[in-house]
Amino acid sequence: MYHTIIIVGNLGRDPEQRYTPSGQAVTNFSVASNRTYTKDGQKTKKTTWFRVTVWGKQAESCNEYLQKGSKVLIEGRLNPDESGSPRIWNKQDGTPATSYEVTAREVKFLDSRGEASATDESDIPF
Repeated sequence: MYHTIIIVGNLGRDPEQRYTPSGQAVTNFSVASNRTYTKDGQKTKKTTWFRVTVWGKQAESCNEYLQKGSKVLIEGRLNPDESGSPRIWNKQDGTPATSYEVTAREVKFLDSRGEASATDESDIPF
């Protein structure tokens, strides 16, 4: 089975990079994607958070060039938990929250400093 997700949003924090025991780079960051809609005559903004994992050379590029607030386009696949669902929990105020895990196949940098792309599909452990 094959599926793809495409996300456009902004980083919620600076990327965090590490290396596997075999020396492969892995970078993680969170992306907030917003949508605005009208409900009962009032504009409502809904934010969905995605936890993104990037592998290999593109992980190193993301760690070097991205920072909190950077605008990105992510193309990849969802990684549900063992039950096949996103991670769901209650915030401190008791409202429910959801987090989606994504493994990036391609990351495009969309900031006005110049559009760049980091891609190397051979580094992705699919």
